[in-house]
Amino acid sequence: METSGGRRPKALHGWRPKALRDGTDPDPRFTLANERTFLAWVRTALGVIAAAVALETFAGGIVSEGLRTVLACVLLGFAAVLTVFALIRWHRVEHAMRTGRALPVPWVAYLLAVALGVSGVVLAVAIAR
Repeated sequence: METSGGRRPKALHGWRPKALRDGTDPDPRFTLANERTFLAWVRTALGVIAAAVALETFAGGIVSEGLRTVLACVLLGFAAVLTVFALIRWHRVEHAMRTGRALPVPWVAYLLAVALGVSGVVLAVAIAR
């Protein structure tokens, strides 16, 4: 929403964090791509939540109750952490694009791979017993 002079009303000026007011606005395509990546991380977290719910609901005859509950809780906690890290990554990438700096390394991807890999191995060992 713009005023007749082409400027935003004062009420809309302060909605961005300071880090996103630095530098210049990047090409909207890059900003939108960054948003899509953020949403992909959120979808991944939702998938991890679904896996935790499915494990707790349907693996009753395969995995012991204690291990099943622990794994489901770990997956739920990981999904929450993943969502927070996704927001932090979105913010860091947006700031890097605005200031002309190099994009940060996606270390959240390493965390995701390790967490899901360990969960898969633990579940496979539990099923094999």
